[in-house]
Amino acid sequence: MSAHCQLTGAQPGFGNRISHSHRRTSRRFDPNIQRKRYWLPSEGRYVRLTLSARGIKIVDSIGVEAAVARIRSRGVKV
Repeated sequence: MSAHCQLTGAQPGFGNRISHSHRRTSRRFDPNIQRKRYWLPSEGRYVRLTLSARGIKIVDSIGVEAAVARIRSRGVKV
């Protein structure tokens, strides 16, 4: 599963680990991605969305219909 939110577009950030001796090595900051299944009443089916924790809260507040409309407007197939 790629670390990418379908609703918010959140994706990994990159940076450095810095050891006690101050040597730097690459690291990756992944968003909290979850796969969640929602019932889509207009289509009479379930949709499985890959969302960040913030994306799940957005779906809870605006509703699944509006969230799917936003995802489709970004050009992502649902």
